[in-house]
Amino acid sequence: MSERLPILYNKKPCYDIVFTKSFDELWDELNNLGCEKRRICIVTDSKVDELYGDCVFKLLDGKCLKTVKYAFPNGEENKNLDTVKEIYKFLIEEGFDRKDMLLALGGGVVGDTTGYVAATYLRGIDFVQVPTTLLSQADSSIGGKTGVDFDGYKNMVGAFKMPRLVYMNLDVLRTLDDRQFFSGFGEVMKHGLIKDSMFYEWLIENMYEICERDLDVLQEMLIRSCTVKKLVVEKDPTEQGERALLNFGHTVGHAIEKAKNFELFHGECVALGAVAAAYISWKREMISMEEYYEIRDMFVPFCLPISVDDIDPEEILRLTKSDKKMESGKIKFVLLKKIGKAVIDNTVTDEEILAAINEINFSEEDAHA
Repeated sequence: MSERLPILYNKKPCYDIVFTKSFDELWDELNNLGCEKRRICIVTDSKVDELYGDCVFKLLDGKCLKTVKYAFPNGEENKNLDTVKEIYKFLIEEGFDRKDMLLALGGGVVGDTTGYVAATYLRGIDFVQVPTTLLSQADSSIGGKTGVDFDGYKNMVGAFKMPRLVYMNLDVLRTLDDRQFFSGFGEVMKHGLIKDSMFYEWLIENMYEICERDLDVLQEMLIRSCTVKKLVVEKDPTEQGERALLNFGHTVGHAIEKAKNFELFHGECVALGAVAAAYISWKREMISMEEYYEIRDMFVPFCLPISVDDIDPEEILRLTKSDKKMESGKIKFVLLKKIGKAVIDNTVTDEEILAAINEINFSEEDAHA
């Protein structure tokens, strides 16, 4: 049975998140947006296209004015302006105008890239999100942040563009390999840590069912996770203040992601960054030692890393300072005042960041100690 979570923008209804377990209701939802008289371009990647491209295309073909599909190569390395350029070219050749629509079918790379194209093609056309990974369902498809990487720097080029709909088919989570599935859990855990201690406890209590991918449990998990993001985004849609809390774990996480040349998944890097941020929170006596170690160790049952090898702490520190979250030359770091309550702090020192990086840095010396 599907459920809906409405998202407001400037206190007015903006779009719905639909939680369901198939693609069966997708056309009905799109038809409610007037898609019968529109062209729709499904934008996806090569991997998702093999799994769901034909299925979704057949659902829409013949029902709207025109249905076309564009698939670009899978991988974070393709989340760039070259891919955006190729999509622009395809849309121009297919005659897409401002009244038409894009449909992002895929994970965070597809959603972010398609959203940026939608924000900028002809100065903006509508798009919908059909996220197919846990990470994109729990986080990146919601809230209107779009963008691409530039020269390896994460999300340096972007725009705020709200989708018209987010349609989540939870059944697709069954096809994810374990590493891809659990990567998304880094963002789910983040939402509990920054805003909802009861949700954090619920995640621990339902660990087995989550790992077994029980769809009813996953639906409740995603509704609760998305509700946290909804409440933050509605208060601060363009990240002028509180929305920055959603960057918990991302400052160090993005730096590790770049330093490792995107060999680690985004959610894995968020988990590492969350451990680093929790470590600083403990050392500042904001949370207890017991809370720090519990937070750190709770990533392990969900197959997320709490240490990383072959990193240079000085390089990671340098990369944190090229992150887009810098403000007036200072890093906006998100720390935990307690489990379920995060705060934004711009007084974190280089020494504190280095100590946190060293805490998660696994070296050969550690292995032989």
